[in-house]
Amino acid sequence: MAKQEFKQKRVMSREEFPYEWEVIENIWVPMSDGCRCSARMWKPKSDKPLPTIFETQPYRKRDGMRGRDEPMYGYFAGMGYNVVRVDMRGAGESDDCFYDEYLKQEQDDAIDAINWIAAQPWCDGNVGMQGKSWSGFNSLQVAARRPAPLKAIICIGFVDDRYTQDIHYKGGCLLNDNFWWGNIMLAYMCRPIDKEIKPDTWYEESIKRLEEMPLWPENWLKHQTRDDYWKHGSVSVNYDDIQVPVFALDGYADSYTNSVCTLMEGLSVPRKAIIGPWAHVFQHDGMPQPAMDYLGEATKWWDKWLKGIDNDTLDCPQITVWMEDSMKPETLDRRAN
Repeated sequence: MAKQEFKQKRVMSREEFPYEWEVIENIWVPMSDGCRCSARMWKPKSDKPLPTIFETQPYRKRDGMRGRDEPMYGYFAGMGYNVVRVDMRGAGESDDCFYDEYLKQEQDDAIDAINWIAAQPWCDGNVGMQGKSWSGFNSLQVAARRPAPLKAIICIGFVDDRYTQDIHYKGGCLLNDNFWWGNIMLAYMCRPIDKEIKPDTWYEESIKRLEEMPLWPENWLKHQTRDDYWKHGSVSVNYDDIQVPVFALDGYADSYTNSVCTLMEGLSVPRKAIIGPWAHVFQHDGMPQPAMDYLGEATKWWDKWLKGIDNDTLDCPQITVWMEDSMKPETLDRRAN
């Protein structure tokens, strides 16, 4: 078994990156039905078009995920990648309302966004998709739909089977997560729209979301067996639908570790995986420690599949796992305290 140390790279100053970049606070990404999705963009200062990294999820680019997005996507921009971080339809400042997780409409919108990105003058036509949790799920789901500009994905904290591996049911038993998660999302999605982005319509659109938001746990309780509702969005139904390279990561302290192994077994494309000690986080923020240089490893992955750079990103075992050193049993006499 190959031994590899997980190391955290020191934080680079902005002057050390190959590219300078700008951050565009809001751009509108048009959908084919006329809906507009709100996006934040990190754009390298370059005279030539560059590859683009895309993420779409519901957790609000302006406030909910701002602290997470800024250092990570600034890093990728500094390494020569456009980044477009899209709030889904019905989330943040995007148009319309949000009715459930992983709907076909969500996949359709992501494909519209990818095709729109690839056609922009600042993009060279090559798009990579990444994400953790929700956007880890949909990176796989969208890859299975095979939009032509999508060349590779990175998925973190995901499942490949929505019924057997997610937080709703386990072994046919209803999980408590079904309730708390569903109600948290109800609260998240009903937060008001930022009036700086939509000064004329934010109030009316926010009220519409309050009125139309369903109780998500009710949606899920209507499907207590592995029916078509759960098979939709489960790439395990046919792993061969995915025809782009896949880099998968998760941690032992997360709920989704099993999916890393089943995904690696099921896929037939170039792929690799890392499992560490972490919880439900990006690995450069890894807790519990040790963290790892996710940003560096991800950049190598994008360099190979989006820029065509020959590197060592696949010169490793298909699955690399973190293993704790053994410890001798010991006793503690609590009476001494």
